[in-house]
Amino acid sequence: MVNNDLSVGYSCCTCDSGCCDATKDNEFKKRSIIIDFLFLDLSVCTRCQGADTTLDEALVEVSKVLKSTGLEVIVNKINVTTEELAIQHRFVSSPTIRVNGIDIQMEVKESLCESCGDLCGDEVDCRVWVYQGKDYTVPPKAMIIEAILKEIYGDSERNNNLTEEYTIPENLKHFYSTMKKEKK
Repeated sequence: MVNNDLSVGYSCCTCDSGCCDATKDNEFKKRSIIIDFLFLDLSVCTRCQGADTTLDEALVEVSKVLKSTGLEVIVNKINVTTEELAIQHRFVSSPTIRVNGIDIQMEVKESLCESCGDLCGDEVDCRVWVYQGKDYTVPPKAMIIEAILKEIYGDSERNNNLTEEYTIPENLKHFYSTMKKEKK
């Protein structure tokens, strides 16, 4: 006999409660989403600092929803301090935010970053974020949240740029070489 009283609970058949395996495991299978935040410097660079803060704020807002749907959020904050690390992580511009390996800003646009210039003693360009037709030196929180949700719930047409051949950008080569000179 099936119990139709919803206040008591639902039974799928007249057998024991575990016969259908419906009540054996009420936990969601844990899935994960990996957020990589790659940056040149958090001590001086205002763009990296701003991206770090905005990413943290976006994650606070979206993490509750993701966790309630069974998603574990893993965040890797990676200070890309050398050319070797840049090559290892296929770093294209600072700062970079990737969701499951996909850059949230596929087109790389850069402009002069005075704080990174102060850091290395020469001119350096850092990332400009383009969102809804406007340029930002710090990624808008809505952009980050939208990219996370698109990766999880749709937009399967997005391209994982980590599969393409990688060459370290000249701008980063210049930054790392001037940082080496500064340390001497």
